[in-house]
Amino acid sequence: MLTFAAMLLAMSTPFVIGHRGASGQRPEHTLAAYALALEQGADFIEPDVVPTKDGHLVARHENEISGTTNVADHPEFAGRRTTKMIEGKEVSGWFTEDFTLAELKTLRARERLPQLRPANMAYADEPIATLDELIVLAKARGKGVVAEIKHSSYFASIGLPVEQKLLETFARHGWTKADDPVWIESFEVGNLKALRRMTGLKLVQLVDDKGAPIDRAVDSYAAMITAEGLKDVASYADGLGAAKALVIPRDGEGRSLAATPLVEHAHAAGLKVIVWTLRSENFFLPAELRDGSDPRARGRAQEEVRMFAKAGVDGVFTDHPADAVAALK
Repeated sequence: MLTFAAMLLAMSTPFVIGHRGASGQRPEHTLAAYALALEQGADFIEPDVVPTKDGHLVARHENEISGTTNVADHPEFAGRRTTKMIEGKEVSGWFTEDFTLAELKTLRARERLPQLRPANMAYADEPIATLDELIVLAKARGKGVVAEIKHSSYFASIGLPVEQKLLETFARHGWTKADDPVWIESFEVGNLKALRRMTGLKLVQLVDDKGAPIDRAVDSYAAMITAEGLKDVASYADGLGAAKALVIPRDGEGRSLAATPLVEHAHAAGLKVIVWTLRSENFFLPAELRDGSDPRARGRAQEEVRMFAKAGVDGVFTDHPADAVAALK
């Protein structure tokens, strides 16, 4: 009998990944967002993973948490505000690696994009979620987890490497094999190559439409998606997580252009293609699919989902799983 993960991989219809949960309708990376994504039919939920001071893994968009929690309202933590160099950039605020899990659990999540998603500000009592909690939630619904390792080289440099801890966490819940419903993803290269020697779980190389991996700056993302580059990626990864502009670019007026051959070339190299990130607000949609001029209003997002399905992608990351599920029915 095929496993859940094997069935998804065999499907011609793209699978749906709740990007940080249903983050278009609940504050991202909260149990409320992840539960809603699963209720809406997402096949996977996707946390960004960062460590705590005492070695636990929590779901946060970044290790700097002033924009996504109420940490600034806690006078007992005022002295922990600091400035650090993260991947060559100076960042000021509060950082997960300076807090124990117990301390982080006293904080409450806040909407990261309040100007675009004001309704999400009503959910102000959501605690920070651990990876363990998210795995339990997904398994209870018979669904999977896609985990992105954030700032791998940085965390290794301060004595908090994520990779082994991540594998141990999945193993604790019985997920260790290639046909388990797990993907591990990263914008870096070295950690994925190391993980390939450590695990059978599926790996995804994330690529942006500009720049280069922080640990492999001589290799641009553009070089990685050439025919030769994709062959190299396929030597250590199972999938390519591509910025959506790499699959369907836009012209100078923000209108969709014809699909590029990236999906075809990645498939020829043996890679699945997952595109990021589909969002339903006008602000994020191509010009021809916007409904009115309010950037917060929901446009014709289901049409964008179908565009990427027609382009042949194997999965979609989305902040609005209900729209993606409806579009793909």
